[in-house]
Amino acid sequence: MKEIDTYEQFFDHAFNLTGAVIRGLDFTRLEINWKPYQLKDACFLQCRFNSEDIPGILDAGAFILSSPVDLPYQPFRKGLYTWQELLQAEDGEETRDLKIYRHFSKSRFNAGMQEALWQRIHDYAIDSAMDLLFDRDENGASRLKCVAVMGGHGMPRTSNAYLKVALLCQQLSRLGYFICSGGGPGIMEAANLGACLATYEADAIYDSISIMKDVPHYTSPGYLEASIRVLEKYPDHSDNLAIPTWFYGHEPSNVFASDIAKYFSNSIREDTLLAIALHGIIFAPGSAGTTQEIFMDAAQNHYGTYNYYSPMVFLDRKHYEHDTMIFPILKKLSWGREYSKLIFISDEIEEIIQFILDHPPIRK
Repeated sequence: MKEIDTYEQFFDHAFNLTGAVIRGLDFTRLEINWKPYQLKDACFLQCRFNSEDIPGILDAGAFILSSPVDLPYQPFRKGLYTWQELLQAEDGEETRDLKIYRHFSKSRFNAGMQEALWQRIHDYAIDSAMDLLFDRDENGASRLKCVAVMGGHGMPRTSNAYLKVALLCQQLSRLGYFICSGGGPGIMEAANLGACLATYEADAIYDSISIMKDVPHYTSPGYLEASIRVLEKYPDHSDNLAIPTWFYGHEPSNVFASDIAKYFSNSIREDTLLAIALHGIIFAPGSAGTTQEIFMDAAQNHYGTYNYYSPMVFLDRKHYEHDTMIFPILKKLSWGREYSKLIFISDEIEEIIQFILDHPPIRK
C-alpha cells in the first residue's frame, strides 16, 4: 500500500494512485487535472480539494475522509507528539493535552461510532509513527536496542527509587540503549529524565532532583514548571520515548521524553510498550499497574509472542522478594522455560547494567 504524506511523494507516483492513502495534503493550492489519475480505492485522509473536483474524484473510485473541525485532536497525524505540542495552550487557557483528555472523558465508557472511529484511526497513526521509529524487521527485531522501565506513578522525586532509576537509565542510554517508559510521573519520569541527560555526568541527575525536590509529586503546584527549569539548565537532550495514555490523562505526560506516543486505548498502549522492549524491562517498585505489566510481560515471554524472549529485571529485593513475593512466583512460573535465565533481581545499578549487557534477547 502506498502511503503519501508529501507533495513530492504524490507527484512521484505519476498518475497511478490505485489503493494509495494520501494524508493531510491541501490540493486547493495546486491546479490539478484529475481526469488522468487512476484513483480506484485511493483514500484521501484530511485532504482539501476545490469543490468542483470532488465529484470526479469520488466517481473515479476514491474515498475522502475528514474529521470534524471541532475535534480537539488530529486522527490522521503523521508523527509522534512532543511535550511542547501537548502543553501548547489553546484558547489562552487549557493545554492541548488537557483539552483532549476532557473531550475523551466525556465518552470514554460509551463512545459513539464516529468518536470511536476517530480514536482508532488516531491510535493507528501512532502505531505507524512507532513503526517508522523502530524500523522492525520481519521477525520483530528493531534497529533500536530498547529497554523499558515500569514502576509506580506516585513515586516522589525525593525517593531513593527515583534517583536509582534516573542514574540507571542515564548509564544505559550512554551505552547505546534506547530508553522508554509509560510517560507519566514517578518512576516513569525518572527513566526519561535519566535518558534525557545521557550526555551529562551523574552530577546533573543529582542537581535536577535538587531543582525539583520542592515539588515532589505530580499534584504539587509548579510540578511541570520545575521540570522545564531542568530542561533549560541542561539543554543537550538525548533521544528517548514515552508511551502514555489519555485513559490516565489526569496524570501529566512528563517532559523529559523527546518523543511521546500517546494513545487513547490503554490496552494497546500497554501491549505496545512491553512488545518493543526486546532488550529488557526494568521493574522498579510499583503497585497494581506495575504488577499487571509484570505478568503481561511474563505472558509474552512464556509464549514467545513477539518471536523473542526478553530480560525481566527487578529493582528492589525487599519489594519483589518479600513484600509482594512476585519474584519467586515468577521464577516458579518460568521454571524450565527459555526465559527463566533472563529473570534477574538486584538492588545495585551496576549489576543490573551488566546483566542487560550479558543477556540480549533470545530468538524464539
